[in-house]
Amino acid sequence: MEARLNYLASPIASKAAKQFMSVGRTLKGSPLPTVTQELVALRVSQINGCAVCVDMHTKEAAAAGETTVRLNLVAAWREATVFTEAERAALELAEEGTRVADGAGGVSDDVWAHAAKHYDEEQLTTLVILVSFMNSVNRLNVITRQPCAGDYEPGLFG
Repeated sequence: MEARLNYLASPIASKAAKQFMSVGRTLKGSPLPTVTQELVALRVSQINGCAVCVDMHTKEAAAAGETTVRLNLVAAWREATVFTEAERAALELAEEGTRVADGAGGVSDDVWAHAAKHYDEEQLTTLVILVSFMNSVNRLNVITRQPCAGDYEPGLFG
């Protein structure tokens, strides 16, 4: 598969990509645990079918100490017993925040309240921005068919 656009060859895309990556770096420095961030990024990317981001966040999560068992179960987190209640709340918020068109109303009050039981306001802010950020990046990659899934090396962006 060949990419429809070469982001590096476009002055506009290159500038925008730098801004996008700075958002990602800002989120990495937040108080939301790194593993939680990677699990959320992975789940959003799975839902959106973004192979590049699934590859990246699987490898980043593993580099952060995540186990293969948990990574393999992210897509089925509701039925898995290996995630904490806080992680489950973050994954549920990520799913509802990603499937806004399917849910006809976005994130429900119950899902928000469950997440708020486990995360403080700064962490919730990070979760919301992360879900929005990942949805944007996923769409950029899916629309333009970015073909680099499998080649990502942990730490490349950061």
